[in-house]
This record gives sequence, C-alpha cells and structure tokens, in this order.
Amino acid sequence: MKKILRNEIIIRDFHRHKYKYILISPVLIYLALFCYKPIYGIIIAFQKYRPSLGIAKSKWVGLDNFIRFFDDPYFGQILRNTFSISLLMLLFSMPAAILLALLLNEVKCSIFKRFVQTITYMPHFIATVVICGLITTYCQSNGLFNDIVIWFGGERSNLLANPDHFYTIYVASGIWQNVGWSSIIYLAALSGIDQEQYEAAKVDGAGRIRQIWYITLPGIMPIISMQLILNLGKVLSVGYEKILLLYQPLTYEVADVISTYVYRKGMIDADYSFSTAVNLFNSIINIIFLLTANRLSKKMGQSGLF
Repeated sequence: MKKILRNEIIIRDFHRHKYKYILISPVLIYLALFCYKPIYGIIIAFQKYRPSLGIAKSKWVGLDNFIRFFDDPYFGQILRNTFSISLLMLLFSMPAAILLALLLNEVKCSIFKRFVQTITYMPHFIATVVICGLITTYCQSNGLFNDIVIWFGGERSNLLANPDHFYTIYVASGIWQNVGWSSIIYLAALSGIDQEQYEAAKVDGAGRIRQIWYITLPGIMPIISMQLILNLGKVLSVGYEKILLLYQPLTYEVADVISTYVYRKGMIDADYSFSTAVNLFNSIINIIFLLTANRLSKKMGQSGLF
C-alpha cells in the first residue's frame, strides 16, 4: 500500500513539474552514460584483464593488483608526493580565495572592483597547456623568473629542473590560476550577510577588523566548511595534466603522483587492471576523507553536505 502511494506521489509530482524534469533530463542522461555506466569497468581491478578476452572472460585475480601496488617500491613516494601537493594547495589556495573575497568586499569603487575581478578571473579560462607553456618559458635559465632572481643577487638556473622549487612553482601557479574563480562563491556568501549587523557593530564602536572577525567570517563559515569538505574529498586527485606538462626526470622524486602513475601504467604500459586498481584505491581514500570531513564538520556545529 505504501509503495503504491509513493508511486502515485512521484507520478503526480512529475506531472506538476514536468518541464523542470525535461530541463534536467540532458544532465541526468549525461551522468548515467558517462559517470555511472562506466562504474561497471571497476571489475577489471580484480582481474588480469585482456582486451581480447573482455571483462567476462578475463582471469579473476582478486586483490593481487592492490597487493602489487602496496609492494611497489614507488608506493610510499607517490603517496607522499600526492598528499604533499594536495595539502599545500588546500593550505594556501582556500585562504587566498577567502582573503581576495574579503578584500574585494571592502572595495567601494565598483569600477575598480569589477576590474580586479576580471583580471583575477581571466587565468581560470586559460588552457592548462598554455599555462604550463608560460611557466616553462618563465622558469628557463633566461626566463623572467631568473631575471628577478638575478635582480635580487641570485644565480641563473632551470627552476623546473630543481626538485626544491617544484612545489612552490606548482602551488603558486595554481593559486594564480584559480584564486579569482574560487573567490566567487565567497563573494556570493558575503552579499547575503545582513548589513544591519555591521550598522549595529559600528554603533558599538567595532572597527573594520573586528567586524570582519565577528560578523563577516562567521557569516560565510558554512560556505567555508562545505568548500573544505569538497576539497578534502578530492585530496588525492591531483590533476595529472599539469604535472605531466611540468615534471621531468630530475623532479620525478617530488612530482610523481598517483594520477601520473596511473597514466603511465594504464596508457603507456597498457596494464589496465593494475591502473584501475590504483585509481580505485585513490577513489576509496577520497571517499573516506569526504565522509570523515563531513562528520567532523557536523560535530563542530557547522553545515555538512549531507
């Protein structure tokens, strides 16, 4: 009886909002075909997959691919590199976006504010390959960054070939590329704060710093917590495109991450089962981080994703 009633409610809701359902149907079809249907391929992580045999006839090996990954001499190195780059990006990129949003929120000249927003948004729309080409050119011995180093009394060198500089270059360029775009959501949250709170704070004698600390930051804290949860949910998903375009043999020890390792094993070595197992391990760790961060956020009294 309950099932029939539930079906009637769903049918009635569909007829009432049929145009909304039609509007979102392309997105649902896209998700079904390109996000959920391929999940079936995870099975090959537990097989010794051969394209000639297909998934149905390939030999089942259980957890052998995972054990092989854990026993790999590069396991510790790529895991360390992945965590290091992800956490550095998280540690510096989120505060940079929040700071930019707070600074733009204080600007009263709308023309200057729009100009700064446009300039900071632009790098986000530049293709990764172009960004990496610029970085490679500027980091060469005769590049712009070396001219700056010489101006401060240093010596010329290929900065990208130095493992000590790779994290700095990667994180700094990532912030430059995404800080403007990432600040949009915080600017939207700032616009929703009740302005009467600021007026009351002024009457009580609170300066701009105290207003930001006691009104602005608490006002956008739910957005900050949700963004933090989402970022922790992809902590091991360091984009392989930028790494592949920037790293070289001299920096493998600090630049090789899980995604580039999967690319080499899957696309170059054609070891599909092993690369799928590594990527599945990566996804499981990301899910654990996401659920843990969501649970901690709720325990601390902040908003959660679910």
